Amino acid sequence: MKKYQVTIHEKVKEYPEGTTYLEIAKEHQHEVENDILLVFVNGKLQELYKRLEKDCEIKFVTSADACGNLTYKRGVSFLLVKAIHDVLDHGKQHRVQIHFSLDKGYYYTISGNVNIDQTFLDKVENRMRELVEADLPIMKERIHTDEAIKRFKEHGMDEKEQLFKYRRVSTVGIYSINEFEDYYYGYMVPSTGYLKYFKLYPYDEGLVVQMPTVEEPKVVPDFRPKHKLFQTLKESSQGGGLGIETVGDLNDYIVGGDPQELILVQEALQEKKIAEIASQIASQPEKKFILIAGPSSSGKTTFSHRLAVQLRVNGMVPHPIAVDNYFVDREFAPVDENGKYDFECLECVDVKKLNEDLTDLLAGKCVQMPTFNFKTGKREYRGDTLQLGENEILLLEGIHCLNDKLTYDLPKENKFKIYISALTQLNVDEHNYIPSTDGRLLRRMVRDARTRGTSAKQTIAMWPSVRKGEEKNIFPYQEEADVMFNSALLYELAVLKPYVEPILFGIEKDCEEYVEAKRLLKFLDYFVGIGNAYIPMNSLIREFIGGGCFDI
Repeated sequence: MKKYQVTIHEKVKEYPEGTTYLEIAKEHQHEVENDILLVFVNGKLQELYKRLEKDCEIKFVTSADACGNLTYKRGVSFLLVKAIHDVLDHGKQHRVQIHFSLDKGYYYTISGNVNIDQTFLDKVENRMRELVEADLPIMKERIHTDEAIKRFKEHGMDEKEQLFKYRRVSTVGIYSINEFEDYYYGYMVPSTGYLKYFKLYPYDEGLVVQMPTVEEPKVVPDFRPKHKLFQTLKESSQGGGLGIETVGDLNDYIVGGDPQELILVQEALQEKKIAEIASQIASQPEKKFILIAGPSSSGKTTFSHRLAVQLRVNGMVPHPIAVDNYFVDREFAPVDENGKYDFECLECVDVKKLNEDLTDLLAGKCVQMPTFNFKTGKREYRGDTLQLGENEILLLEGIHCLNDKLTYDLPKENKFKIYISALTQLNVDEHNYIPSTDGRLLRRMVRDARTRGTSAKQTIAMWPSVRKGEEKNIFPYQEEADVMFNSALLYELAVLKPYVEPILFGIEKDCEEYVEAKRLLKFLDYFVGIGNAYIPMNSLIREFIGGGCFDI
């Protein structure tokens, strides 16, 4: 039998042709702390069921890696749907639907008059643990797309039948646990025995399956729901009365409906929400400081401009202030663990001076306003002054604006906090959700390539650092907001598709960022693209694709 040389941890060993990566992973499992879930084979991500067919270098992916953690969550999701299917006696009338990420897990609902109480969840969780104990293989079968459509129609999974109508590839990978078949976007763990860590909680009209994080892959954290964020997500998932919940719904609407109507309805919904926020502010004359924060590529700048317009409609005069103008001089800026300037930490802002100026403005004094010169790394004063009149207010936008440490001297009654994020409303189908971070990453790629000359490869490379800063400086303060605004638009991924695909195809196959590029390209393949002709000039999406009316 032919043998191949396999390099693992800089050591070379021979294995017979046809050896599965699962066999190799089990042999080396004792060398790593966490479960091996996938492998890189010569830089290409592979599932463990695949077999050795040439000399190669193998790197293990564990549950402590980002893509390993997503694979683990995908497996638990499959396990959950299978267990509910078993507990409800394989009834097709019960539709299990994933909606969005909540805390460290996913929020699901079940149709068909199911009482999702603790008793029901105990039955489901017990069934899940039985399946884990049995360590059943999760099989993968590649079948023709037409056959996949036929099978999922028989299974009563209408969203998958609808989704595959628009797939351009000829085959589809179907996963199964015993007799239960399902489709999942992304790679899967090899068996149910890997899925030991999870906990079910009843919440609102459904349930949350809580799962480990990358930082602690063997610990299920306590469920700490963020109620304001949940209500914003729930409201947004209703789709503005258009009945669009999945990518298949969106594609049907684009192909058979009126894309212009879709765009106009979505834009009108956002404008209505912005107008409501402005009216809420205007009804509280003591609110003099509007503090706006949100993660990268949420559309904060366009939102601030549109809010300013609506505030003027309400008889108010808004003045934008960039927190960045209060950066400390570069020589005094803090550095991170790698010795690089950490421009996202609170200590990078001269908080003392900011509070002195804001307090003086609140008292009606005339204040000299600074400008930060990013070329020289110095704060400068160029003769700009500001004094607040009776109906004048300040709009402050910055990553720390929800953190009271930024504005510690300002009375609470004078502050109005707004959290903005692109909370993706669509899901791929009933069992595959679209992370909000994917939508924001695609937005940022398009904007960076257009305005900064930054390649998609560079944007992907810096994204983990961006996400780390958000987890530390923004997300812990979400619930401090007086209102939350969802900047995602149902149609935007279909619009972004023709902008993103060319720059993703430009990423070389032999670089580290190619794995993420390939995943995103596969994801975009689900969508029927649409043009930007009907998108208004003040749309949030114009901040990224260009052609907007605001000077940003």
